[in-house]
Amino acid sequence: MKKHRKTFAILTALFSLPATSFATDTKPVTEPKAQGVIQMELSQRQSSLVQLSALTAKGDIPALKIAIEQALDQGLNLNEIKDLMVQLYTYTGFPRSLNALNALAETLQARQAKGVPTEIGPEPDRGNSNVDMLAQGTRTQTALIGQKVDLSALSADIDRYLKSHLFGDIFASDLLSWQEREIITVAALSAMQGVDSQLQAHLNISKKNGISDEQLKEIIRMAKPEMSQFPAGEENIAYAQYFVGKSYLNMLSTDQLAVGNVTFEPGTRNNWHIHHASKGGGQLLLVTAGRGYYQEWGKPAQELKAGDIVHIPAGTKHWHGAAPTEWFQHLAIEVPGENTRNQWLEPVADEDYAELK
Repeated sequence: MKKHRKTFAILTALFSLPATSFATDTKPVTEPKAQGVIQMELSQRQSSLVQLSALTAKGDIPALKIAIEQALDQGLNLNEIKDLMVQLYTYTGFPRSLNALNALAETLQARQAKGVPTEIGPEPDRGNSNVDMLAQGTRTQTALIGQKVDLSALSADIDRYLKSHLFGDIFASDLLSWQEREIITVAALSAMQGVDSQLQAHLNISKKNGISDEQLKEIIRMAKPEMSQFPAGEENIAYAQYFVGKSYLNMLSTDQLAVGNVTFEPGTRNNWHIHHASKGGGQLLLVTAGRGYYQEWGKPAQELKAGDIVHIPAGTKHWHGAAPTEWFQHLAIEVPGENTRNQWLEPVADEDYAELK
């Protein structure tokens, strides 16, 4: 078991590497372009990268075409966008990447028909074409991780593909910087479900390369994945004081039963609270999307996924919210009762939340 866990940890780290330029056989591995530490908010260029990456991952072609138009008008050139979509095939799969590239081609054709100028940009420079890509990729992989990685026991083919193709070929393009490639990857993973461990690893790698916590939060917010068929609604400002993080509330019904659709950004949770009632009362949660937690006072936290149902009796101290790196959404149904009221209490301790699996 320990051996398998170690192999998985190495594999996770491997897929979590930021993209960078590759050196030739005669030069040491270096980062592409200047990689100064970025502070605070995303630039317009970075925001464009986030939007393009998230929409490619979601497969939302109509919205992607609009984002491509905006990105081209705001400074990204055609080959940079193409390079982004090529990189994403390794994270989102060939179908999403090919659909995105086709959307890019159709957008370019439409712009040309309307006479809208489009900057093509230089072709990627991948260095010496005669270089041994397996050797180059192995060197770069080792430099990025800090140690040699051998996944041949897991799959000799995967080990070779990662070294020679992912590290030795795709990341060799110099059109996008190290930080930009991490932004692209984090945005795409944030828009997908079931890739929590890979996303967490990329968040850590991003921080090491000068991307701030504030920027990462903004990337995740912008890349918000499709939740359920129920609209998220507006930011839940009225109850913001009772939440750690940002949530959204859409009251679907106030007749007969009060039903609210609550959407939590990654890491967001409400404070400990109690639904009081002299008779009846309480709350029912119907989980519709994402991954989160529910916990009653004195009991271990319960992981929640789409399809789960939580019955919360009146008088029970509890909290619920999202997993650290995943969005979460549920319907909150107020159970009718007499003399009902909510009592908001202290926030969930950061150290307790951090220990949740």
